[in-house]
Amino acid sequence: MLLALSDVRKSFTTDDGPVDVLKGVSLELNAGEHLALTGESGSGKSTLLHLIAGLDVPDSGAIRIAGADIARMGDPDAAALRRGTIGLVFQQFNLIPSLTVAQNLAFQARLAGRLDRDWNTFLAERLGLVDCLRRYPEQLSGGQQQRVAIGRTLAARPDLILADEPTGNLDEDTGDAVIDLMLQLVADVKAGFILVTHSTRLAGLLGRRLHLSHGRLQ
Repeated sequence: MLLALSDVRKSFTTDDGPVDVLKGVSLELNAGEHLALTGESGSGKSTLLHLIAGLDVPDSGAIRIAGADIARMGDPDAAALRRGTIGLVFQQFNLIPSLTVAQNLAFQARLAGRLDRDWNTFLAERLGLVDCLRRYPEQLSGGQQQRVAIGRTLAARPDLILADEPTGNLDEDTGDAVIDLMLQLVADVKAGFILVTHSTRLAGLLGRRLHLSHGRLQ
């Protein structure tokens, strides 16, 4: 079992009092399994992904990744897990503007101590970035920037990849092409994959789907 969530709960304090966002979420994901997580805006999809990534802490419950409970880790251990075991792809590309495409692609793998130049070359070819390696992010289209972000994540060969609306800033055709390519490459590294999306069409491309509504999975 790669990922196991048990009765995860999360609330936030507002001016009107506490708001329960997650009300006891449990799920399991095997190595190599692909899961689409859908739900209305504000349903807690991104919150759940951030908890799995260790970017936030649940009020209660357990989040075990390869047996380790990230909800009980300190920041240094959670950051180490994100460097090597967990890969993140967000709607915002979050590329480093002062680095070239080649340097951005290698960045995460360097942090994880897993830089493999042959694998990086393969990723650049598959992602259609060979002619862009010396460019900077501001010189790329949105679709190209997202492909760099995907390549940066995959370069470290993580066990679990979390993608939060990765095509939200792209037009439909470009987004479809990016998701299709991403699924192929995720399969190449045999990673578990969770895609947060509001699109039932994109969710249908994955092997399994769960819907988050009123703080619970359906």
